[in-house]
Amino acid sequence: MTSPTYEATARPGTAVSAALLSYSFLWMFAGLLLTAGVAFIVMENHPLFKLATDAFLPLLIGQLVLVMAISWGIRRISAVVALGLFFVYAASLGLTIGVIVRMYTGESVVTAFLSASAMFGAAGLYGFTTKRSLAGLGGTLTMGLVGLIVASVVNVFLGSNPIGWIISIVGVGLFTVLTAHDVQRISSGALILPAGSVEKAAVYGALSLYLDFINLFLFLLRLLGDRR
Repeated sequence: MTSPTYEATARPGTAVSAALLSYSFLWMFAGLLLTAGVAFIVMENHPLFKLATDAFLPLLIGQLVLVMAISWGIRRISAVVALGLFFVYAASLGLTIGVIVRMYTGESVVTAFLSASAMFGAAGLYGFTTKRSLAGLGGTLTMGLVGLIVASVVNVFLGSNPIGWIISIVGVGLFTVLTAHDVQRISSGALILPAGSVEKAAVYGALSLYLDFINLFLFLLRLLGDRR
């Protein structure tokens, strides 16, 4: 990483907070570009598409392991390793995203992407500018996320379209609020002490924002998308 090195502090100055937020968004956008590039290749390459389809479940498990490795091991690994793992995760997600996106029409994908971008941008701006502390929402958002995951897994076996529709609506709302919450956490420097340095906090922040956007996009795609 090329960002300047800072000691971990509880209350960073304005310059440190600005650098942290800037690098978080920089790595997040780089990760999204990598995911989009891999997804495009998967969609255009039939052998790779078949491979990604056949290995869909192992890929999901591997991606979960990578997220846990970055989140739980952020203090034990270097910023370079953390960033490398983030890009490996973004590339692997491109494989699964390519499989999912190919099931929908191009117009649906564009609509979902633009809608996700608008909602993500508005929520991020609110999180950055609001004077209201969103820290108290952390526990509620975590419980909501766990509940959403459990409901999604259960509905895999039920195969209920109405339940799936409700889950998608809840998912859109949840990740919109999470975006505002995460932007405020990053800009306030709340990630620096848990991560151990500004550099690693920037990677962790990028991962959080990346997950917020990807999930927002996927839930909107399920709500607005027309299948091929």
